[in-house]
Amino acid sequence: MATTKLLSDAEVEKIPAVKAVFDDIRATRKSDFVNNFWRGLANDPAALKRVWEQLKAVMVADSAIDPLTKEMIYIAVSTANGCSYCVHSHTAAARAKGMTDAQHGELVSIIGLAGQTNHLVTAMQIPLDPQFEVK
Repeated sequence: MATTKLLSDAEVEKIPAVKAVFDDIRATRKSDFVNNFWRGLANDPAALKRVWEQLKAVMVADSAIDPLTKEMIYIAVSTANGCSYCVHSHTAAARAKGMTDAQHGELVSIIGLAGQTNHLVTAMQIPLDPQFEVK
């Protein structure tokens, strides 16, 4: 159960700042669907706008990293942070961008391996190799 109210479309229509962001979400995604994350964040119109603008700048804008890879990175970080909602939403987004079952399986293997080796290094307090330092 949500700890905040999820605004309905009827409620959003009454708040111009929120409506503007929802309209942009729909236009950017070329979909009428606005997911619950944005509906909850809409309780704070300034935060809604700020986070949406950040998301567009990182996830939507042209960059050196292709859109599918961005979604797969988002899945990995969301897994590490324990955000089930984000794992689900970004897995759906990655599939919409062409992620195959084989790629998803390999991604899950990489996430699992990285988690395991990260914990081992942390437990053993292995010092950094000088070759890995930025010079």
